[in-house]
Amino acid sequence: MFGWLKENRRIGTRYDKLAKSFAAMVTLACSLRCMRQYFSYKA
Repeated sequence: MFGWLKENRRIGTRYDKLAKSFAAMVTLACSLRCMRQYFSYKA
């Protein structure tokens, strides 16, 4: 289910030292994924 999160190098290798900034990056990645799915169009 969350395998696509590891497409982001920053999340897969966990560069962030603070849990708060890591959680923010995970939230951002999830948001971007949802937006890509929602706004994807087939030309």
